Amino acid sequence: MTHSLNGRSVIVTGGSRGIGRGIAQVFADAGARVAIVARHADQAAAAAAAIGKGAIGLGADVTRRDSLEAAFGVVADRFGQIDVLCANAGIFPAARLETMSEADWDQVIDTNLKGTFLSVQAAIPHLKRSDQGRIVLTSSITGPVTGFPGWTHYGASKAGQLGFMRTACMELAKYRITVNAVMPGNIITEGLAGMGEDYQNAMAASIPLGCLGTVADIGHAALYFASKEAGYVTGQTIVVDGGQILPESLDALAQA
Repeated sequence: MTHSLNGRSVIVTGGSRGIGRGIAQVFADAGARVAIVARHADQAAAAAAAIGKGAIGLGADVTRRDSLEAAFGVVADRFGQIDVLCANAGIFPAARLETMSEADWDQVIDTNLKGTFLSVQAAIPHLKRSDQGRIVLTSSITGPVTGFPGWTHYGASKAGQLGFMRTACMELAKYRITVNAVMPGNIITEGLAGMGEDYQNAMAASIPLGCLGTVADIGHAALYFASKEAGYVTGQTIVVDGGQILPESLDALAQA
């Protein structure tokens, strides 16, 4: 599977840290030419330098069409083509429903959901020219399957991505472009670390495999969707959560 990504050109939005950084590393290790696109150009460049293997870093705002079109144009010029878009950029600031402001809501929806739409739209002209056009969205179990207090806006954005995906894959099928989504559970990232050790331990205790996931776990799922071997898979999701959504309760795990 990894051989089919060798030499392919891949854009990872939000790739300067966290899950996006892990996705970028996995693709680079598979021989792909990786472009990290992030809000801060210096952070994107630093992440690309750390990955090496010809990776490049560019600054772009996923909430602005012109910004994305310019960045994707640079990638196409540098690499000659764009074969894969990993639309990963996302934020998850906590805000309770009763006190959430319109600005709080708009910030998350604009970045996570509108940003997905604009990223995909900016990539389409390039992906149409590829014989292996692939779009991989980073959704979440939060929203489509589970909920968590403080994340109504985040959950709505992640559920919205899957609704977007199911029609986008139909519209783009005539170009042989596939659209799929990875749904991470609790993954070890800088953001999760900021939620504290107690939270991490509690989450690990609720996961059948007994541990949190790694960014590479998400990267390998994305790699499959982007591969030649997944050419007949579109409009689908992969939950990567160590079995977290399966137990009815913690007692169910104790009985296992």
